[in-house]
Parts: sequence; structure tokens; C-alpha cells
Amino acid sequence: MTNIVFPSGAMQRLHTREVKIGNLSLGYGQPIRIQTMTTTDTMDTAATVAQTIRCIEAGAELVRITAPSKKEAENLAVIKKELKARGYETPLIADIHFTPNAAEIAARIVEKVRVNPGNYVDKKKFDFIDYTDSEYAAEVDRIRERFTPLVKICREYGTAMRIGTNHGSLSDRIMSRYGDTPNGMVESAMEFLRIARFENYHQIVLSMKSSNPLVMVQAYRLLVKMMSEEFGEIYPLHLGVTEAGDGEDGRIKSAIGIGTLLDEGIGDTIRVSLTEDPEFEIPVCKDIVAGQNAKFEVQKPVFSGISLPYSLYEYKRRETVGVGNIGGHAVPVVVADLTQVVNLDVNCLRPIGYTYNEVSDKWSINDAAADYVYTATRIFDFALPGTLQVICDYGTWLGEEDKAKYHPLLNQEQYLSHHNYLGSTLHFVAVDTDNVVEGLTEQIKSDNNVVLVAASNNLQAMTSIRNFLVSLMVDGIKCPVILKTESHKVTVDEQLIHFATEAGGLFLDGFGDGIWLKNDAAKLQNSQVSGRTYMEVRSNEQFLNNTAFYILQATRIRISKTEYISCPSCGRTLFDLQETTGKIRAATHHLKGVKIAIMGCIVNGPGEMADADFGYVGSGPGKITLYKGKDVMKRNVPSEIAVDELINLLKENGAWV
Repeated sequence: MTNIVFPSGAMQRLHTREVKIGNLSLGYGQPIRIQTMTTTDTMDTAATVAQTIRCIEAGAELVRITAPSKKEAENLAVIKKELKARGYETPLIADIHFTPNAAEIAARIVEKVRVNPGNYVDKKKFDFIDYTDSEYAAEVDRIRERFTPLVKICREYGTAMRIGTNHGSLSDRIMSRYGDTPNGMVESAMEFLRIARFENYHQIVLSMKSSNPLVMVQAYRLLVKMMSEEFGEIYPLHLGVTEAGDGEDGRIKSAIGIGTLLDEGIGDTIRVSLTEDPEFEIPVCKDIVAGQNAKFEVQKPVFSGISLPYSLYEYKRRETVGVGNIGGHAVPVVVADLTQVVNLDVNCLRPIGYTYNEVSDKWSINDAAADYVYTATRIFDFALPGTLQVICDYGTWLGEEDKAKYHPLLNQEQYLSHHNYLGSTLHFVAVDTDNVVEGLTEQIKSDNNVVLVAASNNLQAMTSIRNFLVSLMVDGIKCPVILKTESHKVTVDEQLIHFATEAGGLFLDGFGDGIWLKNDAAKLQNSQVSGRTYMEVRSNEQFLNNTAFYILQATRIRISKTEYISCPSCGRTLFDLQETTGKIRAATHHLKGVKIAIMGCIVNGPGEMADADFGYVGSGPGKITLYKGKDVMKRNVPSEIAVDELINLLKENGAWV
């Protein structure tokens, strides 16, 4: 696989074709471009122009505007003229879904059009059709006939095009042959790309979006592989996690998907899809890109002559032996770092999920309660909750009587010198993956009670840790590994991106039996996410603990709360998406493991919801359609009572607690 197989040499951006979008160049050798999408009604010229300007001034290099029908497509000319009159030349993108005639109008006006191969010609009715090869080929010919006119217009006018596949809107034809898979996503785009290439049109960008970062990452990797093998070249790639949501959830989910691929050199432009005003997306994009740009200036750590012992296109968790409740088939554990807590009293455990009732002398434990705490050289002077265990430094552990509750953390040199004194107790070894001490792996092979804590100070930390874990796999070493990430970023927003990218990307590839996040609270500046100030309402320990659980949830390997799949809103949205999302979240946030999709219109409705359990979809002005899975349960519910009706639907199906 070209340029992204691990290990590699010096970190390189994937070599893609250069594409011109108006006065902007995109592709290899160009900066990673940042873009967003307006949420206004396209027919409201003044509002759309004003919001576009806010996005540009926030740093957007491309702005997408929805054009669901001919009238909106035609109004793009008015919007573009007004922007130019005010001195703004930023390229505009028309977002097209069901209407080829709107695309053909827009392609003569704006610098780029986006088409979704899942619904541009094909239909989606959730029907399974058993095509013969000749029937399938006839359907592709039908697509060629309908899509070719747009290709010719784009070629004539110098308009760029994004072929944007969405996981949730794969057509019935693709689903029938390839299933709901990354392979289906890739083939859906490749059909359109082959048609464009036949017409000698190459001003193309591609995307493989999903609300599930794992599916999204696998699809992009597979697309790169297929383009390289079939064409001998790769077109620029637009990265994004669709329907990511808002707040920490949206930022973490986006950073995991986008950051993982950028770390591999994949990606030429990004959009973070948040259920917030579009200008709030730009700072998140900047944080993601800033964290990646520096990495391309350093040498990636490598090991030579070893091919990957796992697939980049299919998820399989690294096989490990269970040590206590870590590894094996257990969900990854969360380690809370309490070294910056002043007093180790009962109150210090509240931010990490444990609340003590003095009257009853009992602990209550929430679903996002840490499994371990690290205290360094200190011990607790009260009885801990039964499920909570303590990691402390080796010297402190030696003097502690409760060897069942307390477990030692050793550095590599300590472990090699004192492993004979550890007996059968669970013990942890901190490993700097850039400086693995000689003899460590040989000793680990014969130790059935060791858990490694892998960390790296390398700018390419994810790759350094991955290389170390791959070497363990090659050597047949199956001890569990906790992924430790320490962030020195100065804002909450930047730390969310750092933690999610570095740890989340490894979890997507099946690595990691636990997560341990650390920062310097004294240096951490308060910041706002979606207009809400965080560190004024929570402790640093709560921030780190919540972030760890959010990362595990976003990578689908430990579910601790309700998951919301929420579209970012656009000119098609039929209700106040941000306000409604807040109402639904407030009413349902306690439903652990339930996935609820909140979609602004039918375009982002049943298809885009992908694997949601329940859906709340705008079906007309002031009207909502409620879904269970892909099945309509209630149509045209007045929006005033739709949240209550959603709760009733949850209750009727046993999903309410």
C-alpha cells in the first residue's frame, strides 16, 4: 500500500494529484486546507453571505453551501457576486444530494460541487436486490448516462468536484452487493471516479465519511489502496467524521478519525462536522492541523524488515492474556492520575466517578468511574470502594501491607533488577517506547502478571507506540498494554484533540487494554467549547477521566453513556438543531449504550443515521419523523411534542431506564 504502510521512513504526506479549486490549490505539496459549511437557508442571501464571511474570517479556506434544488443552485450566483463585492474570493462549494439538474446549474457558478454517489442517481429504500452481473453492469451504465453531463460541464468550466461517499447513505444497489462496509463505500466512489477518468476529467477530490471513526479510517485506507492499484495515482482526499455531534463528543470523535489519517500522511483538506455554528468548527480544524504539521518535520521512528501482523482494513483487537481485569476479553480500563490532587480524601474520588455517603457509609459508582488510580508515593488512609484499585511507585508499594489493593509501577531498570521480588502480584512497567531497555522483552515473555504502560515523548508518539506494539506481536508477547498520553498543550480544546488523536488512533487499530491521560493542571488555560466554559465547572481530574471514557466510547470499545449521532445542520435543516439536540441530550443522557440520531432533514435522515438505535428526523417545517433503526415508527409528529414522543418510543421498546 503506497506510502502508508507502517513502518515507514521519514514521514511524508501521501502523494496526491494537485487539484485547482478557483484560486486555491489542493493536494500534495500544498498545506492541509480547512473548510466548513453554512447552516443558513441558501435562499436567504444576506444571512448566507454574513455567515460565509464569519467563516472566512475565522480561517475557512473553502466554504460549502447547500443547493438542494434548482432555485438554491441559481441563488449561488447572487451569493457569490455579493461576496466578491465585499472583497472575498474564497472558493465556494455547492452541496448536492438528490438533484443532478441543481448540480449542473451550480457547476457553472461556483468553484466546486460535491455529489454523493449514494443518492445522486441511485435510490435508497432499504431494499435488497439480487443483481446478476449483467443487471449490475446495466445499472452502472445508467449512472454513467446521468453523471457524464455534470462531468463535461465541470471540465468545460474548470469546476472541481468532490465525490463524497457517506457510510449511512450507500445505495440499495451497493448495499445489496457489498453490504454496509468500507468496501462498499469505496466501490461507490470508484464507480463515479472511473466515469470521470473516462471523460479525461481529473479535478476531483474524494471523501469517505462515517459517524463511526473506525469505519471512516478503514474506508480511506482502502480507497488509497484501490486508487493506487487501479490507476497508479491517488486523488486528493477530504477528511471528516460526519454527524460527529457537539461539545467534547464532536471534537474527540472528529480528532480520532481525522487525526489518525493525517498522522499516516493521508488527507489534503478537512472539515470538522459539529452541531454548532460553523465558525466554531474552524478552531478545531486548526488545532488538528497544527498538531500534525509539526510531525512532518521530524523523522518517524522505524524498525526494519517487519511487515504488519494486522490488517489496516479490518478491526481485530490485539490478542492479550488477561492479568486481573486488564487484557484478555475485558474492556479497556481507565487509570486516573491523582498526583496533582492535594488531599487524598473521599472527595478526591468524586470527579472520577465515586461518591461517598457518610450517613450510610457506602459508595455509589457511576458508569464512567475509573478502574485504577495512580498516587505515586502516597497511600489512602480510608477504605476504598471495592472495585477501585491503586497503582503506586515500587518503593511505596514495598511498604504497603494491602498488596491486593495496591500494585507497583516500576521503570524498566527497576523491573529488570527486582522482578524476582514481585511474585504473583499484578505489577506495571512504564516503557518509553523510544528507549526500550535491552532485555526487557525477553523478561516480559516469561512474566504472566505484568502490564506495560506504553508512552512516548516523540513528536510522532502514535507511530512510536504502534511500532513497539507491533514488535511485541511479532515476538509473540501477549501481555496487556495501557496507553499513556501526556499533553502539554495549554488549552482544554487543544488537549482534547491531542488525547483523542494519539490514544484514539491506536485503539482503532486494536491496540490498548487501558488508557491513562495526564497533563499539567497548573499550565492549563480555560477555554470554551461551543460557547461553554469547562474548567470553571469541573476539576482537572474530571476533565481527564471524562475524556478517557469519551475516547473509549468514540472508538466503540467501551460504552459508558448515551451516544448521539447529530448532523452539523445546514440550509436544509427543518428545526433548531442545536436547541433540539440539547433537549434530547438532557432527557436521555442516562441511557447507557443507546445510540440516538438527530437529523435536520430527510437528506441526512434514515441513511445517514447508519447504526443508530433510534432516530429523530425533520420531515417538514415543524414536523418530525421518529425511527427505530431504519423503520419509521411515527410520521409528521409536531415538533412541540416530538421529544416527548421520542421518550415514549424509547419506553415502548424497552430502552428507557
